[in-house]
Amino acid sequence: MPEQTLTARRLNVSDEFDALMERLDAITPLLKANAEANEAGGRLTPEVEAALHDSGAYRVGIPKNLGGYEFSPRQTIEAIAKVSYADASTGWAFMALQMITGTTAAWLGEDATQEMFADGKYSLVAGQGTRLGTATKVDGGYRLSGSWSFASGMYQASHIHTAALVPETGQALVFTLPKEQATLIDNWDVMGLKATGSIDYAIDDVFVPESYTYEVSIMDALNGGAIYHLGLANMSGICHTGWALGVARRMLDEMKSLAQKKSGGPGSSVDTDQFHAAYAQAEAKFRTARAWTMEIWADNEATLDRGELLSTEQETLTRLALNNATWSAHEVCMTVYKWAATAALRSGDLQRFFRDMHAGTQHVTSGPVVLQNCGRQLAGLAPDAKWVFLDLMDK
Repeated sequence: MPEQTLTARRLNVSDEFDALMERLDAITPLLKANAEANEAGGRLTPEVEAALHDSGAYRVGIPKNLGGYEFSPRQTIEAIAKVSYADASTGWAFMALQMITGTTAAWLGEDATQEMFADGKYSLVAGQGTRLGTATKVDGGYRLSGSWSFASGMYQASHIHTAALVPETGQALVFTLPKEQATLIDNWDVMGLKATGSIDYAIDDVFVPESYTYEVSIMDALNGGAIYHLGLANMSGICHTGWALGVARRMLDEMKSLAQKKSGGPGSSVDTDQFHAAYAQAEAKFRTARAWTMEIWADNEATLDRGELLSTEQETLTRLALNNATWSAHEVCMTVYKWAATAALRSGDLQRFFRDMHAGTQHVTSGPVVLQNCGRQLAGLAPDAKWVFLDLMDK
């Protein structure tokens, strides 16, 4: 990746945070009540869509100068965790939509942002940036073709964000285009995260203007503050971390409620010393993961506020903190499943969160290759390597 000169900007810490969190608290009962209907329909219900819009939640990632809240990383983690606590699939769709919408607003050219974010309005954007299609350079833009998977939140979006390689230049670019220019493939037949609508889509020789593109490796921004110096991979890390923490906290709280109901019954397992120790260990694992995550991001925020890019080690620790949060949440999930016994087998919140958690662990950002690269860098075995998206690349 070529060296980039950053526009000097401070980190924005939004004064909208407390008010939004209160509004999210207010809609939490509605999000919980719609969880089964979300899953049955394979997408968020109109009531949930309206509640998220009306609360202002999608403004979390949009630059402040374009009418957004532009939350800091730790504020974003907290907001995503709160929505994910209410319903894991809603939280997943929300995290993807707010991130892609916000980064699109920060990184696209002026013509595009004027169309999509004028007068404080916003266009929701969904799509996938890890698999590359193909784009051919033409006058004024590109001709884009390809097929992609895992477009979380696509049903709620009006635009698509998708990555492709330009063979003539060797550049990997992200393209933004109206959703109706793509063919949507309704194939999200999965075990968990059913309501995210993370369908496939295909694009066949569609013209995309130059203003609606940016480089995959971009670390600067035309709009917004220093948070957009993180780049796509680290922005994604914020979101998936918030999701994992919200899901783990909800499962612990569900187990706590169930234990209080079952306690005192004949042969109740929750009255054993073994359960007491297991629950304590699960709480410790969750709280440790959360505390370390916030420590990592406090350090990252200080770096961003100085107008600097994260160091390679900071990027490594950021990816490792996400991996730790995700798999700590998975361990919490397994503890809850074990001690909830047959209550987790039946349709309901515990079973749905169990399935959603297992679907969430399969995301590439928490996969084994990223973890292995973290270990290689921290062990001093890649002294000159740099992170390029999810790969640790030797110079």
